[in-house]
Amino acid sequence: MPESAQHSLAEIAAAMLAAERILVLGHVRPDGDAIGSQIALASSLSEAGKDVLVLNEDGCPSNLLFLPGSGRVFRPGENDFKADLCVALDTANRERLGVGCLEVVAEIPKLINIDHHVSNEGYGDLVHVDTLAPATGQIVFELLQQEGLPLTEEARDCLFVAISTDTGGFRYPSTTARTYEIAAELIRFGADCGALSTAVYERYPIRRLELLRELLAVLRLSDDGRVASWALDLEMKERLSLQPEDSESLTDLIRAVDTVDVAVFFEELDGGTVRVSMRSKRVEAADVCEVCRCFGGGGHPMASGARVEGDLDNVVEAVLAKIQQFLK
Repeated sequence: MPESAQHSLAEIAAAMLAAERILVLGHVRPDGDAIGSQIALASSLSEAGKDVLVLNEDGCPSNLLFLPGSGRVFRPGENDFKADLCVALDTANRERLGVGCLEVVAEIPKLINIDHHVSNEGYGDLVHVDTLAPATGQIVFELLQQEGLPLTEEARDCLFVAISTDTGGFRYPSTTARTYEIAAELIRFGADCGALSTAVYERYPIRRLELLRELLAVLRLSDDGRVASWALDLEMKERLSLQPEDSESLTDLIRAVDTVDVAVFFEELDGGTVRVSMRSKRVEAADVCEVCRCFGGGGHPMASGARVEGDLDNVVEAVLAKIQQFLK
C-alpha cells in the first residue's frame, strides 16, 4: 500500500467525531484481536455520544463470549441500523468482511480502514495501516489515547485480550516495548491480567482436546522436519460437532517442534474450498505471507492464511510444494 494512502489517527478521529451513527466491522472467522478491537472502539465511541453498532459476519465466537460487551456483536440482518460511517478493523481486504457485511457497507457513504496486516490492500476512504503494530488492538489503544477518546472499562479488557491474543500472550517477535507499556497501562487502569488470560487460554470445551487427538493422528512432517501440517476434513468436523473457534491456535503446537520452521493447518470448508492457516517460526526461514499470496491470501510474514478452491488432498499437496520453494 503506498505511503500516500495513509491517514493520521487525528484524521481518523475527526471523521468518527463528525459522524452520528457508526458501524464497526471485523473480518470473518473473527479472532480475539478482531472482536476485541471492535467492541473496544464501539464502547469508546458510545461513551463519546455516538450511536454505534458492532457487526461481524460470523458473530462473536463462543470462546470470546466472556468479553464484556460481547452482546454488542450482531450478525448481518439481525439489526436494522442505518449508519453514515463504517470502520473496518483488522481486515486486510474488503472480501474478508463477508458477503452479508459487504451488502451493508455498500449503503454507507464513508469507510475507514484500520489494520496492521502487511497485505492490506488500502481500501476505504480513510486508511491507517501500521504494519509494525503487533495487533490492531494496539492501534485502537493509541487512537483512543492520542485523540482523547474515552477508555472505558469494557474497552480496557477487550484491548488487553486483543493485544494478548495477537501476540501469543506477548511472546511473538512482533511484540514491542510499546506493547508491554500498553499492557501495563491497561493493568494500571484495572485490567485483571490473570482472569483475562485464564479465560482466553485455559478455558475450552472437551471437544477441542478430541480434535487435537484426531489431528495428531494425521500429522505430517516433511522429510527434513522443517514443515509440519495437519488437515481437518468435513467428516471430522461433523463427527466432533466442532465450532470454528475450536481449532484456534492449535497450529502453534506443531510449530513448537524443534526442527519445524513452518506449520500449516488445512480445513476443508463447504463448497469445495480449503482454509489454509500458516505459521512461521522464523521469518528468516520462510515468509509465509509470500507463500499465501500465491494462493490469493496474505497476512503477516510469520502468520498468514488463504482460502483455496479445490479438493482437500490436492490443495494440501500444492501448498506444501509451494512452501518448499520458499524455504530459505
